[in-house]
Parts: sequence; structure tokens; C-alpha cells
Amino acid sequence: MPLAVYALMAGAFGIGVTEFVIMGLLLEVGADLGVSVQAAGLLISGYAMGVVLGAPVLTVLTGGWSRKRVLLGLMAVFILGNLACALAPSYPWLMLARVITAFAHGTFFGVGSVVATSLVARDRQAQAIAVMFTGLTLATVLGVPLGTWLGQAYGWRSTFWAVTIVGVLALAVLAAFVPTDRRPNVTPDWRTDLRALGRAPVMLGLLTTVLGYAGLFAVFTYIAPLLTQIAGFKDAAVSPILLVFGGGLVAGNLLGGRLADKRLLPTVLGSLAVLAIVLVAMTWALPHRAWAVVFVGLLGAAAFATVAPLQMWVMQRARGAGESLAASFNIAAFNLGNALGAWMGGVVIAQGPGLGAVTWIAAGAPLAAIGVALLSLRRTSTSCPVACSTP
Repeated sequence: MPLAVYALMAGAFGIGVTEFVIMGLLLEVGADLGVSVQAAGLLISGYAMGVVLGAPVLTVLTGGWSRKRVLLGLMAVFILGNLACALAPSYPWLMLARVITAFAHGTFFGVGSVVATSLVARDRQAQAIAVMFTGLTLATVLGVPLGTWLGQAYGWRSTFWAVTIVGVLALAVLAAFVPTDRRPNVTPDWRTDLRALGRAPVMLGLLTTVLGYAGLFAVFTYIAPLLTQIAGFKDAAVSPILLVFGGGLVAGNLLGGRLADKRLLPTVLGSLAVLAIVLVAMTWALPHRAWAVVFVGLLGAAAFATVAPLQMWVMQRARGAGESLAASFNIAAFNLGNALGAWMGGVVIAQGPGLGAVTWIAAGAPLAAIGVALLSLRRTSTSCPVACSTP
């Protein structure tokens, strides 16, 4: 892989730490700012909404910029956002700073996906996307635990100061290694791009991403109670087990990228099917501690094996009509899937069969995603058989 792809991975690492590290610091943030843990938890929801809103808006606003300039500008937003988090005097200011920081998220991964694929041969494009997303998985495995420890030991603001420094380093690496590209990020007429994104194959591709990731987060949002109440682990065991999940993320992400370069459609359908199977099997595995740990790792691998294929899938649905915008919308779709999955799992626990049923009910989401992907393929063949064909 070119060094520029690893530079994109560095930026993804910093963004990933910012997104997830707040989960381990809710108690510290709530106590310092005088709000409840539930209110502090809304900082996660606020970030997700910032991603959803910021991805299309910033992609359109920076449409006339070169892709390198877009990436550097987004990292500047990321740095300023984290600096604002570290200095936030109150809860509303912290929420605003989180939303501003999140604006950089979707567009960075969207434009970064296009840049990564442009730097390699066609048969390595999905692998390039996977390498970039490895920064996100490494943030989960290494950055978040370290950031949580730092925040608990020296105050939650120290974590955001550290992430600000990571952002500065990532900015320097991107400036040094990403080649200058004088072509605009998207075509100047963004209205044309939006109309193209409104085609049925593109919209169905985005829906595939939403449903695929909803299945993961219906379970992962409630992984702690699943491990403690169903598997019988003590609270102290949850963090080490989540390292197994992180290892699965890294392995699945790289494997999904490699397979997608060989056969994209079978990888999209196969990875979603494997995710559904793992979710169903977890219902049996969770009451047995050893198998519970194994399936937590398999869940991470199966879930992130879908990321690069789904990103490539949506980009191909929109090929020739604003790939950057389509890729950014797909990052927003991942976050919508997160929110939908968390809501779905909560409904099952509070109003449905209960915690023990979350895993097998969650499997319905990736199965629905397979149906939507097949429908997207059918609509593609009838609406744009040449421009949108899938290898």
C-alpha cells in the first residue's frame, strides 16, 4: 500500500478515538459538569447526529476543493473540535463541541475512501479502504482503553488534549504523504450529484448499510449486560473481553477488504450472512463462558468484514455521479445503523422477550440487508446496466 493510505489510517485512528472514548468517561464527565450519566450519554447521540448531518453538508460545501485540501481542512476541524471539548466550560458547550467535531467524521471517511481507491490498482481498492478503516479498529482496540485510562487518572479533559495532539500529528502525516490532487472532490453541480444519489440502486445500497450495522449495534450496545447477566462474568472481566472483540474487528476488516477485491457481490452477501449466523449462534453461546468469549471475537470479525465491501458497494452504485458524496452518505448510514440498532435492542429488552433474545432478533437486520442488496442489484441491472455494473 502507498504511504498515503497509511496516512489516511492515522487520521481514521484519531477520529475513532474521539468517537468512542467518551463511552468510558461518562461518569467523570457527568460528575465534573454536574449532569446525570444519562445526560452525559447523550454526548454519544449528539456525535452520531453530527456525523449524519455533517457528512453530506461538508461534502457539498467543499465540492470545489481538491481532495487533499478537503482532508487537511477536515483534520483542522477535528483538531479545533477536540480543543473545544478540552476547554468546554459547561455541558451545552461540550455537546456543541462534540457535534462540531463529528462534522469532520463522515466526510473524512467518505473522501478518504475515494482517495484510497484512487491510489491503488482496481483489484486492491477494497483492501485500500480496509487499511484506512484499520485506523478505526485500532482506535477501538488501543486508543479507547488508553484514552479511558488517561481520563480516569488525570481528568477527562486530559483525554481530549491528548486526542488534539493526535490530530496535529495526523494532519502533519496527511500533509506529507497524501499526493496533491488538483481535481475537485465532486463535480461543481452538487444538485446533479444529489439527483444521482436519489437513484433506487444508490438508496437501496445505503439502506443495506443501515440494516447491516443495526444488527451489530443491537447487540454491542448491550454487550456489558449480556456478558454479566447472561454469561455470568464479573464487571471487571468486560474490558478484557472487549479486547477480543477489538482483535476480531481488525482481522475481519482486513479479510473483508481482501475478499471484496476478488468478488464484491459475494463478499457483501456472504459477510452479511455470516454476521446473521454469528448473531443467532451467540444466543446459544452466551450462557457458556468460554464460547461467549469466542463469539464476542467472531462478532467483531463478522461485523467489520462487512465495512469495506459495503463502502465499495455504495460507491459503485454511484460511480460517475459523485463518489465522494455517496461515500460520505454511507458513513452517515453506518451511524444511522448504530442508532437504529441501539433502539431496536432497547425495545427487545424493555418491551419484548428480554435481554436473552436480543442476539437472535438482531440477526433479522443483516438478513433484511441481504434482501435489500439483492433488490439493489436487480434495480441496477434495469436502470443503469453499464455505468453501475458490479464486477
